[in-house]
Amino acid sequence: MRLPVIKHLVEFIEQNDEDYINETMETLEFLIEAPGIKDEELDVIGELLSNFSGALEVHKEIQNGVPKRDALNGFMKRVTGSIN
Repeated sequence: MRLPVIKHLVEFIEQNDEDYINETMETLEFLIEAPGIKDEELDVIGELLSNFSGALEVHKEIQNGVPKRDALNGFMKRVTGSIN
C-alpha cells in the first residue's frame, strides 16, 4: 500500500462517489479469474485492490469526523503494525 496513492484515491472519492471505487474493485476481482493472467499481473491487481480498499477505509474515517491527515496516518500505522 502506498500512502500517496491512497490519499489521491480519497480525493477522488470526495470529488465523485465511492461507488466508482467499489465498482472498479468488483471489476478487478473478476479480472483475477481470467484465464492466462500472469503472476506479475495478479500482483499489480492485488496492489491496486489494497490501495482501493485502504482509500475506502480512510474515507469512512473521514466521514466519521476524523481529520483527513489523522485518518491517513492512523490507517498506515494500523497497516504497518499488522505487517510487523
